[in-house]
Amino acid sequence: MLAFAQTRPRWSRSTALNGFREAIARARMLADESPREHTELLVRCLRTTARQLLSWGRSTEALPMAQEAVAVARSIGGAPLIASLHTLAAVYEAEHHYSEAAAALAEADAIRPGEDT
Repeated sequence: MLAFAQTRPRWSRSTALNGFREAIARARMLADESPREHTELLVRCLRTTARQLLSWGRSTEALPMAQEAVAVARSIGGAPLIASLHTLAAVYEAEHHYSEAAAALAEADAIRPGEDT
């Protein structure tokens, strides 16, 4: 669903955004039912949506998605958390919150990819 939403033409951003929201809602349900199996999917959906919103110049809307991706990824640790922190840093930079961006990057740099928190 995420791949499909990302390939939507420019003129249908609202359709694409609805696809992203639907993917997040489905991933949320799956993660609620089976957290061990599907939490990473939820993180990926949130992170991908934040990145897409950022690419559309909608950093204010991307911020809560990126923050939630980091919050959820903390339970997983490792690469999903690192990627989520990098996305959050990118959103913070777009919002001109440079100290928060630097803190997110510093936290990401302190995590080893195979390390769980």
